[in-house]
Parts: sequence; C-alpha cells; structure tokens
Amino acid sequence: MKKTLILASILMATAGSATFAQSTAEKTGVNSVMGVAPKTEDFVLEAASSDMFEIESSKLALERSDDKTKPFAQQMLTDHQKTSDELKAMVTSGKVKGTIPAAMSSSHQGMLDDLKKLQGDDFTKQYHSDQEDVHEDAVDLFKRYGDEGENAELKAWAAKTRPALEHHLQMATDLNK
Repeated sequence: MKKTLILASILMATAGSATFAQSTAEKTGVNSVMGVAPKTEDFVLEAASSDMFEIESSKLALERSDDKTKPFAQQMLTDHQKTSDELKAMVTSGKVKGTIPAAMSSSHQGMLDDLKKLQGDDFTKQYHSDQEDVHEDAVDLFKRYGDEGENAELKAWAAKTRPALEHHLQMATDLNK
C-alpha cells in the first residue's frame, strides 16, 4: 500500500510536466515498480555506475574480507571489468547512444564510502549485503532493458549478460546466509 501511494504521488507530481523524462522515473524507481524499460541513456549510466561500484568495492573486499569472500570478490572484479569494457566499446563505437560517466552515481559512491570506513567482520557483512542489493538492482535493470529496450544491440547484450548477473545475485545471497 505504501509503495502504491508513493508511486501515485510521484506520477501525479510529474504527469503534468512536459519534461517527464524516463530518467526521472528511473531515478525515483517508478520504472522499476511499473516494469518499464529505461531509456538507453539511463541504462548506460546505471549499468556503468553499477560496474564501477562492483569493481571498486570488490578491490576493497580483496584487501579486507575473509577467505570465504575473496574468491567471490575476485569473480566480481573480473566479470564486472569485462561488462564495463563491453559497454564502453558499444558506446565509443557509436552503436549505442549514451555517455559512460566519469564517476559512479552518488548512491553507489555513498555505499562505497560507507564500506571504506569498515574493517573485519563489519566490512565483510556490509560487502555481502551491498552485493545482494546491487545485484538485485542490476538484474532488474538488465531484465527490463533486455526485454523492451530501444537499442537492438544493447538490448541483446543486456539479455545475454543478465544470466551472469542472476548467478552473481545467487552467489551474493548464499554469502548472506
């Protein structure tokens, strides 16, 4: 009920505006709640930011986490560097409209800043929790774009990449048990 009220409030506040861009809907979570695909530019920004967070948080995890977590962190570092490189190549080739951001989003940066303050078990528990959260978001983002995205090449890439993200989510969920 609360989500419905929030969603209704957001929609009413933005419905009369000619500038009701999906970027606002994507940023507020309206697109996700409604299952709407993000605009290509939004997808590129979100996917790139998520990869940046994965890479930087996993570098920290390789230094600070327990032995059980380090193989997961190494896989996240390897896999997300690969997806980051693939996304950059599609954008720089001009096949995909968008801009690779120079820095991660403020929400991802805030999560990383919080992780940097932690050590030991506190770090490991937060890293595990963050990994589950960001992979839930990534699976949702890639599913929505892979199902209904506007750029055929990026749509195919999102659909091809999603199973790996779903596997990452399952691995992160298992770490949290």
